[in-house]
Amino acid sequence: MTTVWIYTLTSVFAISLCSLIGIATLLIRETDLKQVLIYFVSFSAGSLLGDAFIHLLPEAVEKTGSSFRLSTSLFVLSGVVIYFSVEKFIRWRHCHIPATEEHPHPFSLMVLFGGTVHNFIDGLIIGASYMVSIPIGFATTMAVVFHEIPQEMGDFGSLLHGGFSRAKALLFNFLSGLAALFGAAIILIVGSYVEGVTTFLVPFTAGGFIYVASSDLIPELHREVKIRKSILQLTFFLLGVLGMLALSFIRE
Repeated sequence: MTTVWIYTLTSVFAISLCSLIGIATLLIRETDLKQVLIYFVSFSAGSLLGDAFIHLLPEAVEKTGSSFRLSTSLFVLSGVVIYFSVEKFIRWRHCHIPATEEHPHPFSLMVLFGGTVHNFIDGLIIGASYMVSIPIGFATTMAVVFHEIPQEMGDFGSLLHGGFSRAKALLFNFLSGLAALFGAAIILIVGSYVEGVTTFLVPFTAGGFIYVASSDLIPELHREVKIRKSILQLTFFLLGVLGMLALSFIRE
């Protein structure tokens, strides 16, 4: 169990550091950044779906028997519903008062709150994945990292747009990222006392990944219709899937 703790806390701390990636937005021109980020989004979508269908769902089926049981389906759907609810809550409020450092927009505060909840859930699912096996935990961590890079850049930009200074945006985004540590610690503690917690969290994670990739990332990719860029997007998407497939060969 000590090994699981070390792998989990190291992984979630690394993910928390992704929140500082927003500093890169200050060093790259906005037009160049958009050109690069869309391929990160493609790779992220492929990684999330690859992890869900190559690692998590097969593991969920293995834990519940040879067939895909109703309970597993409901756990997958619960992941979709929870991620949908968190995202919907983030988008609920807006403010018509111009944003300043003294008056950040409520939307920016919702981005922080939603990001904190999202990171907390990331910690839960990474901890649960490592409880299944080290390779499953590593694959899930990589899928989360690839998703966090474009997301954290977007969150950082939203905080700046909402009235936060650059220093405050980086600080609060990093503090939000640390919520993953709490999520990981909680699931590892609970998992040591409650049997079968991964039976729920593994398919739950798969549902969340499927939702994020299908409802958030892929629609962004469809905005680009130029053939060359679309082919590049597909290439990076497939590379994300193949990356998860490659990780399956190191499973125990």
